Amino acid sequence: MNEPFTRWIANGTPADNSPSRSPSPLPANDLDLLDAYSRAVIRVVDTTAPSVVSVRGRKNEGPGGSGSGFLITPDGYAVTNSHVVQGRRELTAVTADGDAIDADVIGDDPATDLALIRVAARDLPHAPVGDSQLLRVGQLVIAIGSPLGLQSTVSTGVVSAVGRSMRGLDGRMIDNVIQHAAPINPGNSGGPLVDTRGRVVGVNTAVLLGTQGLGFAVPSNTVQWVTTEVLGHGRVRRRQLGIVARAVSLPRTTVRELDLLSDVAVEVVEVVAGGLAARGGLTEGDVVVAVNDRIVAGVDDMHRVLARVPADSPLELSLVRGDRVVRVILEDG
Repeated sequence: MNEPFTRWIANGTPADNSPSRSPSPLPANDLDLLDAYSRAVIRVVDTTAPSVVSVRGRKNEGPGGSGSGFLITPDGYAVTNSHVVQGRRELTAVTADGDAIDADVIGDDPATDLALIRVAARDLPHAPVGDSQLLRVGQLVIAIGSPLGLQSTVSTGVVSAVGRSMRGLDGRMIDNVIQHAAPINPGNSGGPLVDTRGRVVGVNTAVLLGTQGLGFAVPSNTVQWVTTEVLGHGRVRRRQLGIVARAVSLPRTTVRELDLLSDVAVEVVEVVAGGLAARGGLTEGDVVVAVNDRIVAGVDDMHRVLARVPADSPLELSLVRGDRVVRVILEDG
């Protein structure tokens, strides 16, 4: 893993027709709770907001939009959304102090809607990246960004759900997406979702239009993986089998006779010449039921499994070929 990541209220209505009375003072312990909540948010904003930037094209040129981002190292590396970058290589990052600084795109990964950029400055405030696996439903989270161009806007909410899935810009599923209730709007995209300790736990990526309280963030663990891949290899490495495939339902007799664990699998529609599958002997009509002993009941399942296998590790495919199950080992090189 890359080194930067290893360091790093109640206003009541009278129940009858009697004259209204002034609300009773809140109990002292309720006031303490309110103060604790406020202090937590203020502390996070004070420590994290300086690391948040507004991202746009240089001189507002290019097809992409504008959004937010956040610095993760003092020497200018920052994270934003792929759909904010949208193919551009040169950007402008505006800091919380209003300084407009040139930034270059280091890596862009539409499959996770993440991009790594580098701001042309040093000794910058930066935010620590936390462990999104530790998030719990109901936990307080804080979103910081530039919705509608309003710099350093803060909103709060709770984690509504974890483990959601949504499609990235290239059609792949992004797994373990965080659903939260911190209000976000256009321009929040790419900004951090932060816990009460000031650790980034997600990158805000989408809000469902026509809804309220439904925001989504790519988890910070995905951010760490993508960033490490980009810094180490210039891109995110993913296994490519070299096939065109589709999900198919298997006949019950086949499932029973071959003792399969799912009645849905992935049929090979086309094998790309020279690809990994072609070198391993896969043919049109083969039906993949498992990869490395993990059931694949659709193309999305296959993408998920391939994303978890190291780029230099062999793949073992279990195939239904004719009236039997065969195992094929695929290795690069």
